[in-house]
Amino acid sequence: MASASAYDLRFDSGRICLDLVATVGGRLSESPVDRLAGVEPLRAWLLGAGLVPGSTPLESVDHRWLIRFRAARDLLHRIVHTEVDGHAADADLERMNALASTAPPAPRAARTPDGTLVLALVGKPDCGALLSQIARDAVQLLTDPVARGQLRRCEGETCSLVYLDTSRGRRRRWCSSEVCGNRERVARHRRRANPPLSAE
Repeated sequence: MASASAYDLRFDSGRICLDLVATVGGRLSESPVDRLAGVEPLRAWLLGAGLVPGSTPLESVDHRWLIRFRAARDLLHRIVHTEVDGHAADADLERMNALASTAPPAPRAARTPDGTLVLALVGKPDCGALLSQIARDAVQLLTDPVARGQLRRCEGETCSLVYLDTSRGRRRRWCSSEVCGNRERVARHRRRANPPLSAE
């Protein structure tokens, strides 16, 4: 599996569980990109996804966290992609439900030195509790008929992202107009500018 920098992280799928699934990029039949290639990308993902407040110290996030997050991601990837096309395996659903059963971290309001209120966690971040929060989001997504009906797989040639289509008319084709949509427009322009040579 190829690696990607933390700057390739995506947070535009519409749900936190789908953002975790999006840390595997590309078509899985080819050479997928692993956006959680190390501890630093995982820390960046936790902050970018809003699972922990920006000021949270993340020194406790280590290789063991990475292993658990990748395992949860792979589970949710299987479930979400299978549910888009049909039905996920009961054993996978049981694993997701077990993951969702841990209590999520308790948020609190904390005052900064300048008097502003900011979101903080009670105690240090807990790997199991954060994974539970993501699994609960997946449970809520998959059991909500409206949200579930908005699940789409990107039509980009090399993309496998699943996202929520909340566009008017539900006609969104790509995970991101700026990413996959732009690639498709560039490819279409190149095909028009350089048509294939016809056989004589």
